[in-house]
Amino acid sequence: MPDVTRLLREWKDGREEAAEELAPLVYQELRRLAGAYMRRERPGHTLQPTALVHEAYMKLVKESVPDYESRAHFTAVAAQHMRQVLVDHARRHRADKRGGGVQPVALEDATIFQPERSGDLLALDDALSEMATVDPRKARVVELYFFGGMTREEIASVLGIHVNTVARDLRMAQAWLKARLMQ
Repeated sequence: MPDVTRLLREWKDGREEAAEELAPLVYQELRRLAGAYMRRERPGHTLQPTALVHEAYMKLVKESVPDYESRAHFTAVAAQHMRQVLVDHARRHRADKRGGGVQPVALEDATIFQPERSGDLLALDDALSEMATVDPRKARVVELYFFGGMTREEIASVLGIHVNTVARDLRMAQAWLKARLMQ
């Protein structure tokens, strides 16, 4: 998608209209990503994929100095924003229920490892946030792979590391998360 990369550069260089021109080019990819997120959520979730795309896109275009290097990098940042929108939504939902503490979640039940099960997004987000303080790169690799739906090759390109490093980080991060979520 050379037009996407060109528009990202133009946007970075200060041409704000480029963000508007970018929207229709990346919408389907963002919609696919949002659909994947929402399939992992509980049945009857009140947030729709279209709303998730719009909220994430609004966060993307509000960034003061966008610094997206490629379509893959833009998608990775969009995935991060979508994850945050879902976590914020889950926190509001939990606060509305008044009560219900966070229960430990087995890795097998976590959203990112078994998409057909809803898991506990808040416990998973807390574990990923904790991992980010210990090993930010591994946390980013997990986020891009499971939440961003990116391939190992795309992650390697975005993070500037070898694809074997991505695979190794994923294995180590899964083991770390499993231990943390089983506590």
